[in-house]
Amino acid sequence: MADPQREVWITGIGIVSTLGEGPDAHWQALTAGARKPLSEAFAPYAVHPLAPVNFDTQIPKKGDQRQMEAWQRIGTYAAGLALDSAGLKGNTEILSHMDMIVAAGGGERDMNVDAAILSGKPKAAQPAAFLNERLMSDLRPTLFLAQLSNLLAGNISIVHGVTGSSRTFMGEEAAGIDAVRIALSRVAAGQSEIALVGGAHNGERKDLVLLYDAGGHMLRGECAPVWERKGGKNEGMALGSLGAFLVLESPEHAKARGAKPLGKLSAVLSDRSSRPEGAIKSALGKMWQKISGKLKPGKYAVISGSTGSAKATAEERDFLKGLGVPVRATGTYIGHGFEPQFAMNIALATLALKNQALFPPADASGLEQPMSGAPAQIVVTGVGHWRGEGLALVEAAG
Repeated sequence: MADPQREVWITGIGIVSTLGEGPDAHWQALTAGARKPLSEAFAPYAVHPLAPVNFDTQIPKKGDQRQMEAWQRIGTYAAGLALDSAGLKGNTEILSHMDMIVAAGGGERDMNVDAAILSGKPKAAQPAAFLNERLMSDLRPTLFLAQLSNLLAGNISIVHGVTGSSRTFMGEEAAGIDAVRIALSRVAAGQSEIALVGGAHNGERKDLVLLYDAGGHMLRGECAPVWERKGGKNEGMALGSLGAFLVLESPEHAKARGAKPLGKLSAVLSDRSSRPEGAIKSALGKMWQKISGKLKPGKYAVISGSTGSAKATAEERDFLKGLGVPVRATGTYIGHGFEPQFAMNIALATLALKNQALFPPADASGLEQPMSGAPAQIVVTGVGHWRGEGLALVEAAG
């Protein structure tokens, strides 16, 4: 857990998802209860496509765009939105010492090569030799470089000029939680004055659908709200394409440049249970105890990053039921994006605090209850579909 010696302000938000781009589009969609259509290309699986965006506005060089995979374009675009939001675009003096922490996956597969190998290997007289030959001859020399997770940070540095220290974390939801936790810890401890933190995910990939369906995690059939997904084909994850970046800053640094906080990030905790029965509830309970003394009764709510994956969602649902506080699951609207999901939900929590309201309930299970009055605090949960648990405490600014 980060134990701040000083406050840490959120001074910039850059978000893009199926709901659109930027805080206003997301807030309008959430308050209207607007659920966007799923991609028909992946039926019967549920995938939330990225809303149409003009990448030229944040990545002006076509050459830069061409050498990026989709997830890199999404992330570089969201990072640019965050810098714009913080009033930092083009400020080379500050960008030169801005630290960056990115949560990213390993890149995208070459689906044509994969399909050819999967089709040809069962027919080959020597399957092992066939596999080796095809991998040696069919993979492009640049393929592995295109898959490196730290290329997102590299592209952000090239396109936007963020040239302070850089760290990249891999590891699905847990990577996203720890990226924010370490960014907060560094600013709170005075090791960093300003940091850009977040990630990106392209959910519109057939290889990911195959991977997560093989693990029993994908939702098939009707895409009900997260808490209503129970039983057979009506439970599981709905993948989502999204990018989310936050600018975290010390009050002293922000005041010196005339910036005001959108919210305060007061705590981030992470855990990694081995997931026997009850382990998720136990992990959440232990983390909750560490922040419970800071919570204001009747003035806080929970924004959940619940995946929809059956076991993880069931245990988180049971834990949240016992709290007796208003809960919202954003996966109902934007799907699940793994690495950037935690940063996205911190951004949406900040919007709720800034707008002095919690967006309406979106399910009929009874877990999501209306909230009377304006929230002063929001706890963000992140429970990975397979591993990794986390909490964040976001508070209203001023």
